[in-house]
Amino acid sequence: MQKFLLSLFVISSSYALTLSQAPQENTLVIYNDNLALVHESRQATLTPKETTLIYSNVANSIITDSVHISLPKDTQLFTQHYRYDKITKQKLFQAYLNKDVIYKKHSYTLLAYQSNESILKSKNNTLINVATKDIVLPSLPKEFITTPSLVWKIQTKKKVTTTLSLNYLIQKIDWKSNYTLDIIHNKAALTGWITINNNSGKTFRHTQLSLLAGDINRARKTPRHAISYLKASYDTPVQNVTTKAYEGYHLYTIPFRVTLLDKEKTQIKFFTQQTPIQRVYKANLNNPLYFQGEIQTDVKQYIQLPKLTRALPKGTVRIYATTDKTKILLGETTLKHTPKNTPIELKIGTNFDMKVIQTLISKEKKKKVTFVDIHYKVINNSNTKKRVTLLIPFSRNKGSHITTNKDFIFTKGNLATFTLEVNPNTSSNFDVHFQIKK
Repeated sequence: MQKFLLSLFVISSSYALTLSQAPQENTLVIYNDNLALVHESRQATLTPKETTLIYSNVANSIITDSVHISLPKDTQLFTQHYRYDKITKQKLFQAYLNKDVIYKKHSYTLLAYQSNESILKSKNNTLINVATKDIVLPSLPKEFITTPSLVWKIQTKKKVTTTLSLNYLIQKIDWKSNYTLDIIHNKAALTGWITINNNSGKTFRHTQLSLLAGDINRARKTPRHAISYLKASYDTPVQNVTTKAYEGYHLYTIPFRVTLLDKEKTQIKFFTQQTPIQRVYKANLNNPLYFQGEIQTDVKQYIQLPKLTRALPKGTVRIYATTDKTKILLGETTLKHTPKNTPIELKIGTNFDMKVIQTLISKEKKKKVTFVDIHYKVINNSNTKKRVTLLIPFSRNKGSHITTNKDFIFTKGNLATFTLEVNPNTSSNFDVHFQIKK
């Protein structure tokens, strides 16, 4: 059996035209939608005698109808096939039926094959029954292709050595961005990571890598494939990842060549930036038109970043801080595709020490107008002053208005927005009269 295994990878060189194994050029553009565009070029020698060209080692997740190949002027392409023969013992022995095999260093014809025993015929027509494991197959049958390959039927008028350029789309490969925000007092370090999941069936060695941020239109949606393989961290010195806005998307190009192993996760650090921050506290309160009784509402806390000079692809942001030399996770949130010069607000979580209590004082409806009086109490049980924003949905129809001794503005069209400074371990109270016409 050992001899049998050693013979598996001998490939006939007479089956097809000659192609260099290593690409002369290789680039990879990965999209957000489980899709990538592969570009490779290899040197090939084409002759009029041979009509089959094998381009081996393509990804087994290839979208075959996306293939585009450039051939010399006098070469015609007739058909294209995707081939990948998974080798089994049964397939190999069936391919060698009525062909010569080797048994105990002598040549025999294989007449019949079973898993444990086979029948051989000697040169003088003697039949012998032998153990299958003792038979040696001299080479891999020429019709077998053991790596995912494209097979083209071509015709050329003269012998030519040329460079073939190939582009094709693959699935089962995806990328996403992740961020960490490390807070130190009123500043923070924002670090961006690119994470690539490669389950395409192909290893990309020393490739030029680009990533397209944005949601391209697809003719059909491709199911996402879960990755559950061993994580391989790849940390490089931070270099300038170039960003280019192009046709409504953003193209990020890694400034060094990358190897993406199949069935592995690769992470690349693509920037770190120091930035000032602000802490923001908000409470989304009830619509007074439908409010009843008394309700206690949580206060959510956020970190605001100023306008950044770079566009950020969508991803998960994890916010950390250090207290008493111990790093803690404050929260995590999702960042959408964010153009440059756009303020960023990251939700951390719920503030432990702050609450807003809404209490209905009175409610009366006269014809089409509803009159509502509500008492608001903002509680700050922390040891620091907090600036809290209250957001109250309000129907701004003609004949509707708000009366209160607190300043407010309308934001996002119909949110009555109050901003209060609340001292440590105290509360702030105020009343609001709502006149609502439907």
